[in-house]
Amino acid sequence: MKPFATPFRQFVLKVASRCDLACDHCYVYEHADQSWRGRPVVMSDETIAWSASRIAEHARRHELPEIHVVLHGGEPLLAGRDRLARVADELLGALGGVCAVDLRIHTNGVLLDEKFCALFAERGIKVGISLDGDRVANDRHRRYADGRSSYDKVIRAVELLRRHPELYAGLLCTVDVANDPVLVYEALADLEPPHIDFLLPHATWDRPPSVEGAHGDWLIKIFDRWMTDGRPMSVRIFDSVLRIRDNRSSLTESLGLQPSDLVVIETDGSYEQVDSLKTAYDGAPATGMSVRDHCLDEVARHPGFGDRRSGPAGLSAQCRACPVVETCGGGLYTHRYRTGSAFDNPSVYCADLLRLITHVNEAVSGFAHHTFPVADIAALATGYGEGDAILALEAVQRSLRRALLGRVGAVATSPEAWRLLTLVDQESPEALNAVLAHPYVRVWAVLCLTGGADDTHLPAIAVAAALRAGIKDSLRVPVPDDALHLPGLGRLDVGPAGTVTVTTGDGWFAAEAGGRVQRVDLGATEPVPGWSPVRRLVFGDLSVVLDDVDPYRDCHQWPVADRLGEAELERWSELLRDAWRVIVGDHPAYAPALAAGLTTIIPLVPRDDGRQISSAARQAFGAVAVAAPSDAVTLALLLIHEFQHVKLGAVLDMLDLYDVADTSLYYAPWRDDPRPLEGLLQGTYAHVAVADFWRVRRTLDEGVAAEKAAIQFAHWRGRTAQALKTLNDSGALTETGRKFVNAMTESVGRWLDEPVSAGAESEARRRAEAHRETWNRSAPFRG
Repeated sequence: MKPFATPFRQFVLKVASRCDLACDHCYVYEHADQSWRGRPVVMSDETIAWSASRIAEHARRHELPEIHVVLHGGEPLLAGRDRLARVADELLGALGGVCAVDLRIHTNGVLLDEKFCALFAERGIKVGISLDGDRVANDRHRRYADGRSSYDKVIRAVELLRRHPELYAGLLCTVDVANDPVLVYEALADLEPPHIDFLLPHATWDRPPSVEGAHGDWLIKIFDRWMTDGRPMSVRIFDSVLRIRDNRSSLTESLGLQPSDLVVIETDGSYEQVDSLKTAYDGAPATGMSVRDHCLDEVARHPGFGDRRSGPAGLSAQCRACPVVETCGGGLYTHRYRTGSAFDNPSVYCADLLRLITHVNEAVSGFAHHTFPVADIAALATGYGEGDAILALEAVQRSLRRALLGRVGAVATSPEAWRLLTLVDQESPEALNAVLAHPYVRVWAVLCLTGGADDTHLPAIAVAAALRAGIKDSLRVPVPDDALHLPGLGRLDVGPAGTVTVTTGDGWFAAEAGGRVQRVDLGATEPVPGWSPVRRLVFGDLSVVLDDVDPYRDCHQWPVADRLGEAELERWSELLRDAWRVIVGDHPAYAPALAAGLTTIIPLVPRDDGRQISSAARQAFGAVAVAAPSDAVTLALLLIHEFQHVKLGAVLDMLDLYDVADTSLYYAPWRDDPRPLEGLLQGTYAHVAVADFWRVRRTLDEGVAAEKAAIQFAHWRGRTAQALKTLNDSGALTETGRKFVNAMTESVGRWLDEPVSAGAESEARRRAEAHRETWNRSAPFRG
C-alpha cells in the first residue's frame, strides 16, 4: 500500500476507560457519545502489543524522526503500574532504532505517588496534571461522584512532580468563565509549571456556551497578565497564536491550518478520530477500524480525517473570508458541529477566537516598528555587540516600559498622577523616557500588575518626570516608608507623614507635610538635610548611577546594601574607575555595549564567607548588582559577565530564540541543578564572555596569575562549548535561535584551537570531571 502523504505523528492510547472522578464537564462521560460503556476497563496485553506494532510500522514506513504518544483515559493511572510499564516497554521496544518517542501521560493526579513517579522516571514518561485553578475553581467541576473535593490530592500530586522536575510536563486547565481568570492563572503559576494548557470547554452549535465572547475575554485577561510577567511558562494557546504570527506551526489542533496528525486507539483496540468528537453526536469519532485488522495508513484514508487535512478548503465560507483564518484555522473541528450542516460551520467559539487573536496581534504589534538590523543581531550573537545594537534594544525596552506604565495607569488610584504624566509626555517626552529608563520603574510596574506592589509609587514617578521636564505643578504623593522616593534622582526622608504634597519647579522641588516644608535644589553643591541623591560616576564614555536608595532595587537574589558612606563611595569610585580602564584597555570589544547600555549599578552586601556575588534581574534592563570586590580586574569581569545577561534578556523580550513549549531540563556545566532552555541559554551567553575574558588575561598577566588565567580559560571554553552543543542538540531552537547559537559556537570554536599549557588543560579537565561527578551523585539527570 502506498504510504499516505500526511502520516500520523501523535497517538493517544486509551489505556483505561473508567475514571475515579466524576467531572461534570468531561466529554468522555457527560456528552453525546457513550461508547465507553461497552469497552474494556483497561487495554489488554494483546491490544498493547498490536498498538505498539502498528505505530512502529507507521513510523518506519514514513521515516518519522519522532512521534508523540499520550497515555490517556478515562483515568490512565487506574490501569496500574504493571500495565503502564507494559505499555511503555512495548512502545519503546517496538520503536527502538526506528524513531525517538516523546512519551507522556495525562492524569487527574489523585492516585499519583512515588512508585508511579519511579516507573515514569525509568521509562522517560512526562506527566501532565488536570487542574482548573484554586480550590474553588477546581472543585466547581472536578469532584468525586459523591461530591467530595479532589483538590488536595491533585495539589499533592503536583507538589510531588515539582520534586521530580524531569517528569513535570505541566498543567491542563478547562476554562470556566465563572472563575476569576487572574486568580486561576495565579493559582496555576504558583505551582511553577513548565507548561499550561487552557482548554475551551467542549461545545457545539447544538449545545453552545452560555455567553458569546466571554471565553475570549477571560483568556485575554490571562494573556495580558502572562505577558506582564514576562511569559514565565509556556501557554499553548498563546504560544500557538504567536508562532503562527511568525510563520511557524501551531502547538494545538484547535488553531492553525496545518493538517491533523493525531489518532486515538481505544482500550478495545479500535481506532478513533480526535476523541473530543464525542461531544458532537454518538459515534462521531468512530472509524470502524482496529489495530488487529488495519494499518494506520488505512485509517489515514478514512473520510473522517479529510476535512481536518484539507486546509482552508475544509472550512466554511464564513471562515474562509475571515481575516484571522490562518491563525484560527476554523477552531477545533469538534466545535463546528451543528445538526443539519455537520461541520460546515465556524467554531461555536468564533467570536472568542476572533477577540483573542486580534488582541494578541495588537498587543505584540507595538514592537513591530522596532526593526532590528540583522548586523546587530549577528554582532550580539558573537557575544559582543556595538553601541548601536544596544540602542536598538533600548528602543524596544522603551516601548515595553511605556506599555507597562499604560497598564498601571489604566487602573491607577491616582488620576492626578496620571494627569501629570500625560502633561510631561506632551511637553517633554524625553523627560518621561529618562525616568522610565531607570531600571526599577519596570520592576515596580511588573510587581504592581502582578500583585507584588501597589500603585502608590506612580505619583513619585510623575514628580520625577515633572522635575526632569522643568514643569511647575503640585501633587500629593504617598510615603509609606517615611520617605519620598524619586526614581533615578534620590530619596527624601520626610518622617511619618503618610503623604506629602510635592511642588515641582525647574530644577527644584518642595515637599510639605504637617506645615513643614523641605525644599531640595537638585543642583545644590552642599548636602540638603534628609536628601540622599543617587550618585553618578563618570569615567570617559561610562556614566552610571550608583543607586543605593531605590525601593525596588532589591530584586537581585542577594541582599542590597544600604546607603553608602563617603568612604565606601570613594572605594566604589576608585574600583569602577580602574575596572573601566581594564575593560577599555584590555577588553575593548565589550566597552561600546557597556558604555551604551549600563546605566545603573546596585551595591550588594558582601557575603560573610568572602565569596564574590553579582546578579542581573530579568526586568531591570541596564542594571547590574555587585558586591564590591577586592580588585578592579574582578569588577571588570563581573560587569562584563552580568551585562551579558542584560543584553540577552532584552533580546528575548523581542525575539523568540527557542520554542517556549519545550519543557525539558538540561545539564549546565556551571550549575548543580537542571536548567530550562532559557536558563541554559542565558548561562551560556554569559560564559562566552567569561571564557573570552580569561583568554585575554592569560596573555596579559604574568607568572602565577597568568597560569591561573590559563586554567580558567581552558576550563570555561570547554564548559561553554559543551553547553553550546547541548543547545544545538536540543531541537528546540528557532531559526533565529540557531543562528544566534551558531555565532556563539563560532566564537568559542576558534578559542578551542588556541594552545594552553598541559597543566592548565589537565586542571580544567579535572574540574569538569569533578563537577559532573558531583552532579551525578546529587541530581541524576535524564536527557
